[in-house]
Amino acid sequence: MSTKVSDHILERLREWGVEHVFGYPGDGINGLLAAWGRAENQPRFVQSRHEEMSAFEAVGYAKFSGRIGVCAATSGPGAIHLLNGLYDAKLDHVPVLAIVGQTHRTAMGGSYQQEVDLHTLFKDVASEFVETVTVPEQLPNVLDRAIRTAYARRCPTAIIIPGDVQELDYSAPTHEFKMVPSSLDRSAWTAVPSQESLERAAEILNSGEKPAILIGQGAAGARPEVERIAELLGAGVAKALLGKDALSDELPYVTGSIGLLGTRPSYELMRDCDTLLTIGSSFPYTQFLPEFGKARGVQIDIDPHMVGMRYPYEVNLVGDAKATLQRLIPMLDVERGGRDWHDTVCGNVKRWREVMERRAQLSADPINPEYVAHVLDPLLPDNAIVTSDSGSTANWYARHLTMRPGMRSSLSGTLATMGPGVPYAIGAKFAHPDRPAIALVGDGAMQMNGMAELITAAKYRDLWEDPRLIVAIWNNHDLNQVTWEMRAMEGAPSFLPSQQLPDVQYAAFARSLGLTGIRVEKPEDVEAAWRAGLQADGPAVLEFLTDPAVPPIPPHATWEQMEATAASVLKGDADRASMVKQGFKAKVQEFLPGREK
Repeated sequence: MSTKVSDHILERLREWGVEHVFGYPGDGINGLLAAWGRAENQPRFVQSRHEEMSAFEAVGYAKFSGRIGVCAATSGPGAIHLLNGLYDAKLDHVPVLAIVGQTHRTAMGGSYQQEVDLHTLFKDVASEFVETVTVPEQLPNVLDRAIRTAYARRCPTAIIIPGDVQELDYSAPTHEFKMVPSSLDRSAWTAVPSQESLERAAEILNSGEKPAILIGQGAAGARPEVERIAELLGAGVAKALLGKDALSDELPYVTGSIGLLGTRPSYELMRDCDTLLTIGSSFPYTQFLPEFGKARGVQIDIDPHMVGMRYPYEVNLVGDAKATLQRLIPMLDVERGGRDWHDTVCGNVKRWREVMERRAQLSADPINPEYVAHVLDPLLPDNAIVTSDSGSTANWYARHLTMRPGMRSSLSGTLATMGPGVPYAIGAKFAHPDRPAIALVGDGAMQMNGMAELITAAKYRDLWEDPRLIVAIWNNHDLNQVTWEMRAMEGAPSFLPSQQLPDVQYAAFARSLGLTGIRVEKPEDVEAAWRAGLQADGPAVLEFLTDPAVPPIPPHATWEQMEATAASVLKGDADRASMVKQGFKAKVQEFLPGREK
């Protein structure tokens, strides 16, 4: 039997080491589906409930495996559905390949059913590489370039294959004019900055008395070096959300997350420092960085297009974080002065942890959402993979979970889209079937797509060596993050027609799928529910009924701002009494004994 184009594509994916393709079937990829049958499902076709979930699962797989994530969809509507997940990959710099079908070449341009100009559609999201295969001889070069580009540029790429092309006999490019051969190899490389720029950076860092370090996901491969430079400088280390697992939170000088979802000591670190070293982060919110002119800055980033944008750095070191730090560290002054700054940073961290402990213990109606995350923290297995959805749950994920060595975590850091929490966790399970995955999700995201993807978890549970996949739902009947943004930013009360969510029995739905399902209505049952989920022999849904009136207070919020927010919503917020009560209860924890004014 002859080798079809579709057979060759799957063979080439296998040669690249691709083990899973996350997708949804449709007649635009019938040729590929037939090839999967002939190939005995190698690489494995992982069927989601929706193409957007396929893309999210590919992103989660890539984030947690370090390998390219691959997703597949049919032409027209299926290809369109991929876009949100692919934009998530684009904005978080994740290597993902999308393989999409197209109508037959004979019908293109004829306003045919499901015909969409896919090249134009994908030109932005897959701007680094998108190509349509019209003849077999374009392969394997098009596929190889798409994969190499995704890895090298840390981005999504796309190849479009018309249905009739998938079914053609494959013929390799020949040694002729206008033929493009290809090869598999993608040898490793490391970029390092110039010696002169390293010396300039060292001069700046040696001059500081109050140094601060900000790390993102680009620092994840340089943990020992980040620890070493922080200790040499006596610096505090703040983390962008995508860098939450890049360094252990158990280190006394790690101040935690930065930004609106961040911690008070991270805010204080940036407010008071005189030197800033940013490693592998493109954190966008300038107002949470030092005031311009107050701190001298150095940045390290692998991408020359991403440097110098967020702060007026004096030196932008373009290079791999690990290799750059290894060259920079010997240039630092090890005979630095006193450690007063270091002690101040560590003291701020210690006090903040006490504040978060007190906040988590505050009463609420019925359960304090901070308490749910706080109870999970010491129970997390050392090899846990944690995903968070966007929304108010991201606040509790950012502030209450202590990342220890060996743990992994992520969320939609830049696009901040709703819905990736559950599919990220599913992608993580295929990347690491021997590790437990925990998705932290709000009820809005769960209703948007998480419930359907529980079906996917049930379908594949037997493939995972460690079958635990815990989906924890903060059920507060409210699109809570947007509700609080309206209150704080717009000075407007909650608009119930847009914000109020219907009550859904998530745990009961899980049980209908044969999964563990636990509904928690009282704070005294929270710990037992977490323990039951962590001891389950398969996927589990933990549904916590939480209080929507507990505010995600920004780390820089003052008493005056709290009062202004309260005054603006007292005019007509349906939950105004509870909101004011819980907000002031939470804020006052920062001013109890042990906290300097």
